[in-house]
Amino acid sequence: MKKILTKLKVNDNITPLELTSSKNETVLLPNPEKITHIQFRRFAGCPICNLHIQSVMKAKEEIENKGIAEVIVFHSTLKELQLYADDIPFPTIADAEKKLYHQFGVDKSVKSLLNPPSWPGMFGGVFYSLWETIKKGKRIPPVNATGGSFGLPADFLISPQGKILAVKYGTHADDQWSVSEILQLADRFNNK
Repeated sequence: MKKILTKLKVNDNITPLELTSSKNETVLLPNPEKITHIQFRRFAGCPICNLHIQSVMKAKEEIENKGIAEVIVFHSTLKELQLYADDIPFPTIADAEKKLYHQFGVDKSVKSLLNPPSWPGMFGGVFYSLWETIKKGKRIPPVNATGGSFGLPADFLISPQGKILAVKYGTHADDQWSVSEILQLADRFNNK
């Protein structure tokens, strides 16, 4: 029987956490000085996730200038993060056992890849990963990903006090906040 996960809502408060990134940095959640954007991705090396994260990486300076601390969680092992996500300039958290996923109500679904709106990101991500493999010598995405391939993404914006300011639970594998949405939310909540 599938366990029903409790989804968090706007104005819910999170339990403060002290996490360790893949680069052995301490990550406080919530960040006591900034609004935190924590995004739950699928597995390290996921082509769809990589394509999205590239757009976030390109906007790193703009995101930081808006007062946002970025944190990215993968349902992968630490070793997998070091192999596939070592170039990400934000703290990345390995959560192969999906404890954080369950705590934040982030689920999985076979529909994550079968839903047609995910297909452009899937094909774009596969081609991008292929290009990175051929041109840059990056690793081929894993065939048997830790935690499976059917994870759903989720985004949370969390105040320094631990209150959820905004939340998005993806309905398919490529359903997450765009960079422009992250920046708009930052403007909205940093001006309050």
